Amino acid sequence: MNYATTLARTSVSLDTDTLANLDSLAKRWSVSKAEVMRRAIRKMKTEADAEDQRPSPLQALEWLQNGAGLSVAEGAEFKANIEAERQAKRYWWES
Repeated sequence: MNYATTLARTSVSLDTDTLANLDSLAKRWSVSKAEVMRRAIRKMKTEADAEDQRPSPLQALEWLQNGAGLSVAEGAEFKANIEAERQAKRYWWES
């Protein structure tokens, strides 16, 4: 934490279970309750930002249907490699 930053005092209302969890984490980590809350908020912000960067299921499907970032030549090469690998694994009676 950068202690050069200005801290602002605020008040929150917490239910007894949340307050007990806050106390427990503060003791476990040997930090203040305020530090527990700062860490939790930073983590949730990071996760929310990462979630915003993820494509929607429809966007992901569209990306896959459009070649998943492969050029036509790369796709053809990949297909040829897979076909060759499958042919190599066939038994004599499967041809």
